[in-house]
Amino acid sequence: MHGTRILEEADRLMTVCNSCRYCEGLCAVFPAMEMRRAFSDGDLNYLANLCHSCGACYTDCQFSPPHEFNVNVPQTLAVARNESYAAYVWPRAFSGAFASNGLVISIVAALSVAAFIFGFAAFHDRQVLFGVHTGPGAFYKLMPHNAMAALFGAAFLYAIVALVMGVRAFWRDIGEPIGMRADAGSIWQAIRDAGELRYLDGGGVGCFNEDDRPTDRRKIYHHLTFYGFGLCFASTSVATLYHYFLARQAPYPWWDLPVVLGTLGGIGLLIGPVGLLLEKWKRDPVLVDEKRLGMDVAFIVMLFLTSLTGMALLFLRATPAMGPLLALHLGVVFSLFITMPYGKFVHGIYRFVALVRYARERRMMGHV
Repeated sequence: MHGTRILEEADRLMTVCNSCRYCEGLCAVFPAMEMRRAFSDGDLNYLANLCHSCGACYTDCQFSPPHEFNVNVPQTLAVARNESYAAYVWPRAFSGAFASNGLVISIVAALSVAAFIFGFAAFHDRQVLFGVHTGPGAFYKLMPHNAMAALFGAAFLYAIVALVMGVRAFWRDIGEPIGMRADAGSIWQAIRDAGELRYLDGGGVGCFNEDDRPTDRRKIYHHLTFYGFGLCFASTSVATLYHYFLARQAPYPWWDLPVVLGTLGGIGLLIGPVGLLLEKWKRDPVLVDEKRLGMDVAFIVMLFLTSLTGMALLFLRATPAMGPLLALHLGVVFSLFITMPYGKFVHGIYRFVALVRYARERRMMGHV
């Protein structure tokens, strides 16, 4: 017996697939499945997060609907994957809070923080809000650097702790029976697999979306989003080093490294999320968990809004619009931070952990 109905269904499908094995060359899920004869809840959550939802197995399966076996692996694992986020979340009181209304919560949080920063500045000096501020330290006219660092540092620290606790619970659940220790070789292999989205290609032909003609569009948009986010994080990290070790305050010139990294990342976070949203709306409903699309959309929209407000701030930072735009951008970033552990952001981390587990299994079983 399993803990949920969807895990019962996942067990049934994995039993059928283990007897057939026609799809073993499509992705990592089926070779990992073949290493097992019985499936615990942790095994099924592991397989669900190992799935990249390319849809190839549904198209290739001789037992997919309307066959009486009703084998729909992509949709079943999508539901199980989304339920796993709630199962391992920390603190548990927030379990499932973003499943259907994630976008509303994220936007309300962003506007609330933006209003707080706006009010903070207005309380001290209303002229600051719509004044023109240029040169080093211009951003801190709206809110002192120490106050800004304390507010966002606390939000970021909370997000990291919540993510670590959730991933720790997930890793413990999927760690048996072979072992929990992750070696350097397995981690490096998982980094390579995640970095190139190796298993989002349907075994080499591409991802299935609205029909039976595979394409690489979802893979391209995922890359733009992932590496755009990485470049923006690198930009923030470099700016932090500038501030604390070189005593150089933002904003920086257009040609300086934080701005260059942030601009390139921002472009990726404008194109990638829009592309992902378009692809999501076009996908065949039979492949996805339609009940939890709100969680997916919330994260993608917040990434887009983070980039949009950041790019607007870059272009208008020497105008009277700088104050309101900075308050709005900071509100969106704050909301993104505090909702990270409860939205679709965790799928990347859980999938990476599952890839580490898969790489370790293959190494221990003697596979290359």
